[in-house]
Amino acid sequence: MSSPIPVSVPLFINGQHVPASTGAEFERRNPLTGEIASRAAAASLADVATAVAAAEAAFPAWSEMGPSARRGLLLKAAEALVGRAEAFVAAMATETGATKGWAMFNVTLAANMIREAASLTTQISGEVIPSDKPGCMALAVRQPLGVILGMAPWNAPVILGVRAVATALACGNTAILKASELCPLTHSLIGQAFADAGLPPGVLNVISNAPEDAAAIVGALIDHPAVRRINFTGSTRVGKVIAARAAAHLKPVLLELGGKAPLLVLDDADLDEAVKAAAFGAFFNQGQICMSTERIIVDASIADAFVAKFVEKAKTLVAGDPRVGASPLGSIIDPVAVSGIQGLIDDATAKGATLHLAAPAAGTLLSAAVLDGVTPDMRIYADESFGPVTTIVRVTGEDEAIRVANDTEYGLTAAVFTRNIARGLKVAKRIHSGMCHINGPTVHDEAQMPFGGVKASGYGRFGGKAGIDAFTELRWITVETLPGHYPI
Repeated sequence: MSSPIPVSVPLFINGQHVPASTGAEFERRNPLTGEIASRAAAASLADVATAVAAAEAAFPAWSEMGPSARRGLLLKAAEALVGRAEAFVAAMATETGATKGWAMFNVTLAANMIREAASLTTQISGEVIPSDKPGCMALAVRQPLGVILGMAPWNAPVILGVRAVATALACGNTAILKASELCPLTHSLIGQAFADAGLPPGVLNVISNAPEDAAAIVGALIDHPAVRRINFTGSTRVGKVIAARAAAHLKPVLLELGGKAPLLVLDDADLDEAVKAAAFGAFFNQGQICMSTERIIVDASIADAFVAKFVEKAKTLVAGDPRVGASPLGSIIDPVAVSGIQGLIDDATAKGATLHLAAPAAGTLLSAAVLDGVTPDMRIYADESFGPVTTIVRVTGEDEAIRVANDTEYGLTAAVFTRNIARGLKVAKRIHSGMCHINGPTVHDEAQMPFGGVKASGYGRFGGKAGIDAFTELRWITVETLPGHYPI
């Protein structure tokens, strides 16, 4: 890997790379080797205030900048992001244990997200609404909000870090990206790419914090009166805390949280296509994706045939050191996550599930695992594993498949495999999820699509024109063109 990792990762505030005001730093270690992957500035409450002030000061000029000018800068940022691809690959490998393939996928999709956001600058439209009042012209107008707080996780750090701010910037807002404590270097590179593009100082700020300071830093950011909207991608547990904190200030929040995605294999499915999609959805990035296929719900009439093919495929998906680049899977994020995943597997096998394993675990290297015969009394039936393990739940008939698919607190994404498209559409409508794919994997994201979930998977939508709704205020403005007539 050609790009060296810097020893220290500064904050990025008001267009400048600066240390924390206290000089404090924290370390992120490589999950595979334990070596220091990055040493990042640990923001203080004073740094929060400085970052918000910078974003607030930059808002008037940025919000009034013409859409073509904002679009041009965003397009430059997309190219700058691609130009730093090797640096992202190196950072993700050392901070999160990601493979080169996953890192490059992140960069490519994130660049497309910036380009899509750029295209939205001239689509922030309003309308003239007929008024019952003579001589009254009524307008519905969308306006930027002010300072946006975006909080992104480590698992798809470039995609989700960019998504947290790109559309907000396109809509004329300024933004603060709060970096994940597990990948501060990776998230800082996003700020650098936007700086490379020539974004004015203060329009985008990136701050990092020590893990033990997270609650105080996030709380101060949410509480600050200049922060007008919050978006968060991460666990449902933390999302609930953020939503409650924001609710105390009546601040809207856009949440994309956990998932337990089902993939339904109906009795008329193309098994080879279902196997390919299920393996990709379950094991890409070691299953550390909110959209990962955690439950494969298979009709009993074809279950044996499907499982045989699927296990054969899964056994080829072995984990290895991502720096070597010879294995399809990389490292799990940390030993704590490994322990949690192994606990779910042990619980299921103790209660009668059959385990098919591609290779034995080695530290944070977990290869693909398939649990067949999973039942509701097993923890993994309901709990999100967020690892390279998926479950087979055997059902009888379409109605039971839908019931099991909906038997979860989550509702982010789903998939249905059937040769009958009309049937697939009917089933998709009955599944409680924000997204559903017929004859495709549960892992599917495109910059222009409305992305988000229901139930414990969050609310609101990122992506495309849905993002305009999330990052602008809809206002009613009237113009009187005739003399007024009033009852008093």
